[in-house]
Amino acid sequence: TVDAAVLGFIKQKSKNNKLIYADIKKEEFVEEEFKQFIEETKELYLQNNLDENSWAFESSEVLKIKQKVEKQGVPLKDWDISISRGILTGYNEAFIIDRKTKDKLIAEDPKSTEILKPILRGRDIQKYYPDFQDLWLIYLPWHFPLHDDKSIQGVSKEAEKKLKNQYPAIYSHLLKFKDKLSARNKSETGIRYEWYALQRFGSNYWRDFEKPKIIYPNMTKFLPFILDIDEHYYHNDKAFHIVGKQIYWLAAFLNSKLFKYCFKDNFSELLGGTRELRKVFFEPIPVMQINKEQELPFEDKVNQIITIKKENPQADTSTLEKEIDQMVYKLYGLTKGEIKIVESS
Repeated sequence: TVDAAVLGFIKQKSKNNKLIYADIKKEEFVEEEFKQFIEETKELYLQNNLDENSWAFESSEVLKIKQKVEKQGVPLKDWDISISRGILTGYNEAFIIDRKTKDKLIAEDPKSTEILKPILRGRDIQKYYPDFQDLWLIYLPWHFPLHDDKSIQGVSKEAEKKLKNQYPAIYSHLLKFKDKLSARNKSETGIRYEWYALQRFGSNYWRDFEKPKIIYPNMTKFLPFILDIDEHYYHNDKAFHIVGKQIYWLAAFLNSKLFKYCFKDNFSELLGGTRELRKVFFEPIPVMQINKEQELPFEDKVNQIITIKKENPQADTSTLEKEIDQMVYKLYGLTKGEIKIVESS
């Protein structure tokens, strides 16, 4: 799942603090011509330009743009935001249902609608707006419907009794999967939480799912970020979400060409070009903090995109996205030459 790197060492005093680097393409490489290949393709890089945050061999032009952007930013871990993982059901077949099943449960008991939430998977996340597949999550925290009672420790028979009485259709649906659900994570199921509850429900942040938020996949080739303002999507553990201030600006920047150009390599790359957007890689990324007046033009453009996508998720919003890119360049003070480099990448 990784690309190979070969390090070569020569025992001599360093003369210029530079490293020799060559990008070897397997299909072009002939073993017997290794020395000649290195001489013809090598590039020199300053060792000082490689640090613990970014170990990438890039031209001085590229490094100049990245450093310019980074110097104007504040690491996301220091923002007034929180980044959290999605829901882990432990058995999707029981908890994630289609429209037909949803309608059936509500027809049997209208109260079912209270705990049925629209859910996104990693594959449903696209730029700004999701490709929602009309899937619904039966959202049951531990000890539901007594989940707000902090005195409950471990399995609650009273909670199960109330679930059966208050949400009979949901209870009957899950009862069909009781054996499978009870077999999940045997060190916890039936001990720390009831057989019908989600394995991980976001105990410290579950209310964030109902707030305006940015949702992004944990693994992706394309680095798409959704802005969910009022549709209250939940998502599985193949995605993360961000809640907090400057949410419009952050969504605009994360979806911009400049973000991908400067920070794509901060995320580890797996075979095939897939990037892993784990929280540990995300938090150190420096992003400019702006005021409300500066954010308003981005809010307007992003809302235009979302409105269009709500009408037709496949609609072409590239013109608005390009306008946002230009606004981002201007905010960071990029020159025409620097913009040309980013646009041609």
